[in-house]
Amino acid sequence: MRAPEFWQSVGPLVKALTPIGNLYGAIAGWRIRHATLERITVPVISVGNLTVGGTGKTPVVRDLVKRLKDNGHRPVVILRGYGGQLKGPLRVDTDAHTALDVGDEALLHARDGMTWIASKRVLGAKAAVADGATVIVLDDAHQHGSLHKDHALLVVDGPVGFSNHRIFPAGPLREDVRAGLARADSVIILGADATDLRSRLPDDLTQAVGTLEAEAESVHLHGRKVVAFAGLGRPQKFFDTLTDLGAVVVATHPFDDHHLYKPADIQTILDEAYALDALPVTTEKDAMRLTPDQRQQVNVLRVAVRYQNPAIIDSLLQDVLSSR
Repeated sequence: MRAPEFWQSVGPLVKALTPIGNLYGAIAGWRIRHATLERITVPVISVGNLTVGGTGKTPVVRDLVKRLKDNGHRPVVILRGYGGQLKGPLRVDTDAHTALDVGDEALLHARDGMTWIASKRVLGAKAAVADGATVIVLDDAHQHGSLHKDHALLVVDGPVGFSNHRIFPAGPLREDVRAGLARADSVIILGADATDLRSRLPDDLTQAVGTLEAEAESVHLHGRKVVAFAGLGRPQKFFDTLTDLGAVVVATHPFDDHHLYKPADIQTILDEAYALDALPVTTEKDAMRLTPDQRQQVNVLRVAVRYQNPAIIDSLLQDVLSSR
């Protein structure tokens, strides 16, 4: 789903939905507190967030995987496979599986290295270890409690922070902020810290600041007219990125997060781009939900996380890996 505008404030609708959110949060908190955590034989790093929708977890996970591989480790990403029909445990094969099978994020991670989907992450972790994993990286698992985590990392979208600080559906939170931060070891803020979150985080949390930057190949978009489309938690972030790159955004098409594109969706965008003499552009994650023929007709903007102080991330990984 896309983040609704009313999550940015505390209006009448938010107040009416707050009791439902409090109940949702109470149930989630009870499940987390009473979960039985199983420890496996290799280190487990969890990357998650406290809000629904996109915060930049996927680029962070991809960056961690690259750093681990560069240092001789064999990381495996495990995620639920949201949007896919298969439950796993299953090793993702980019040649055999589609987004309908395993979800768009799993396909994207599988391009970088070994990736497993598992509705029960502890089973996926055990299967991955049997397959040779030396470290497990969990994507979107902060609220899931079946597996012991050696390090819990939270990603926050700096420009919006925790919005109105209300629990879904009154706001974007999955759980109470204090409870979620209490289980975290570090926080990564992506983008400008517009809500001054850093000054309000607990002192014992490791903090890192980064941005999502387009890869060098995106230079060809500078000065070009583009028709942009994205199915993300906050599509406007993608549209703003294109503008920052110097692209001339002549039309935008926001869709819900993980939207499964129909042929008519894409054809309409392609026809509009042709009529406007513009390039159709989308994200890497969205491209995973297109057919091979559609991907050939669309420009894909690739982004990566860049840290103000990368040494913080390297030190974090070293500490986790040396603790076992």
